[in-house]
Amino acid sequence: MKNLFSNIKGDAFGGITAGIVALPLALAFGVSSGLGPSAGLYGAIFISFFAALFGGTSTQISGPTAPMTAVSMVIIAGIIAANDGDVNKALPVILTVFLLAGLMQIGLGALGLGKYIRYIPYPVVSGFMTAIGVIILITQILPSLGYYPKEDLEYVNQFKPQSEEIILKNILREEAGEGVLVLENFKETITRAEKITEEDILRESKTLAGKKASGVLGTIKVLPRALQNTKWLELALSIGTIIIIYGFKRITKLIPSTLVALIVMSGIAIGFGLNYRPIEEIPSGLPIPNIEIFTQFKLSSLTPYIFTALTLSLLGAIDSLLTSVVADNMTKTKHKPNKELVGQGIGNSIAAVFGGIPGAGATIRTVVNITSGGKTKLSGMIAGLLLFVILLGLGPVASKIPAAVLAGILVTVGIGVMDYKGLKAIPNLPKDVSIGPVKFSMEVVIMLTVLILSTFWNLVYAVGIGLVIASLMFMKKIGDLTAERSDVKPLKEETWADEFGFPENLKEEVFIKHIKGPLFFGSTSEFQQLAAQIPDTAKTVVIRFDRMQYMDQTGLYVLEDILLDLRKRGVDFLFVDLLPQPRYMMERIDIIPDFVPEEHIFDTFNECMKWIKENVKDRY
Repeated sequence: MKNLFSNIKGDAFGGITAGIVALPLALAFGVSSGLGPSAGLYGAIFISFFAALFGGTSTQISGPTAPMTAVSMVIIAGIIAANDGDVNKALPVILTVFLLAGLMQIGLGALGLGKYIRYIPYPVVSGFMTAIGVIILITQILPSLGYYPKEDLEYVNQFKPQSEEIILKNILREEAGEGVLVLENFKETITRAEKITEEDILRESKTLAGKKASGVLGTIKVLPRALQNTKWLELALSIGTIIIIYGFKRITKLIPSTLVALIVMSGIAIGFGLNYRPIEEIPSGLPIPNIEIFTQFKLSSLTPYIFTALTLSLLGAIDSLLTSVVADNMTKTKHKPNKELVGQGIGNSIAAVFGGIPGAGATIRTVVNITSGGKTKLSGMIAGLLLFVILLGLGPVASKIPAAVLAGILVTVGIGVMDYKGLKAIPNLPKDVSIGPVKFSMEVVIMLTVLILSTFWNLVYAVGIGLVIASLMFMKKIGDLTAERSDVKPLKEETWADEFGFPENLKEEVFIKHIKGPLFFGSTSEFQQLAAQIPDTAKTVVIRFDRMQYMDQTGLYVLEDILLDLRKRGVDFLFVDLLPQPRYMMERIDIIPDFVPEEHIFDTFNECMKWIKENVKDRY
């Protein structure tokens, strides 16, 4: 507690500044997610406060971020669509998924898995971050133009036949659930169908229209209609916001340009009484826990989203720990990754209960905090408290912010979140893979694969596919390098320093194999040739394990097969300098002592050579 208040002045200024920067972003991310600006603000308040209080990075400012919002947006849209387009009906399931993701983050930290996040390959992270930027940019085109597909009646009416079909299917499903035999009592179906109103059909049509126009592909499909129905006032507000954000940075960076743009453009729109579209109303008063998460909990409704929640929790972990590394570099400190995950998980869990969208450590806000004087956890807690005060005092005012202004802010976020370092490196990366005459860089392929699949298909699956490809390529490269270094050669072609005194008369009878590097599934192909390359004159094989630190199950069984083949040929085996992990593996399946007794295992080659001199006879 003493350390918490050791830098009150600096933490207060850093926290207040970071909170001010967070305000417009929280509102914008909330709108972008589909749950409204209040969800973004609630997320920023609770995640910022509790992630700072319980986390492992002293200067980290947490809250909704671009990657977390992009994934949340997909999750929210999918769950709403599965609940007949009714946000209120879908909300308990959505928040339960977010709560589960937070609990999983706590689990990741408790299990000590935070240190493994750094092993995610850079091309996967690069492709994902650039895809996030592209997704945000493209999906903000429609609100920047002031076009909302659900309000375009000509477009909505195209979905009437489909909506009628869906409504009829729902009636039949209800009757089946009630045990009504439709074919025997078709009058009941007709009676229920007659109760369908034009309003019901229109509502379902709007749901279908919104779903069809969502995401990157949906935006591209309706873009021609959007351009024809552009509302020039909305576009002007959006462009004005973008110009101020980039222009004000050139004047000074002491005041957040995003906040300046928000105040100036909102002030113009409100002050001149312009006929603009405001954001959804932010509820006044204290945030209320969403008890329906618990009272309406059904495992069956959550089961399809368990993998989605895990992905969200992993993304939040990566996002937060990458920011923690940035904070470490700036403050010359060292964060505690597992504690940070627990803190982020607690923050996300509490935010979900109060209806907030999930978040993570936010790089820009963390940098602002540090440069403004923040040094302890108090700064992040102050940022959350500031947003809470703004919610209580300025909620009605914030509800008048133009939607187009937040769209403009998100456009700059999309541009900023892209990984330009990775994109610039594309022409310079070594072309290490070839298909016929065409050579290309596998790292570029991985990055572009993740980028394209994330943008046009599915963020979750794209990252998984990228990780699989990267892992396979890594294993292939390691296997190739290991095989290249671990050639199968007789003693006379390769001699280690302690082998120079080996008796010349026994070189035909003894074959020595050096294993360099791990023996795992990526490096066993060359090792399998060992039995075939041993000359018929050799009746004793010495295998040197000095430089083999690790053996996996594949390598273990390949070794067992080779020893079995050699045993049939009447060959004896001698092991030298067998390290603990490979020895443990061999003992598990009784290679030791069934194939190789303890007296045939030596700590040094000199001990082995002494045994050879005493027991191997010169036959050739």
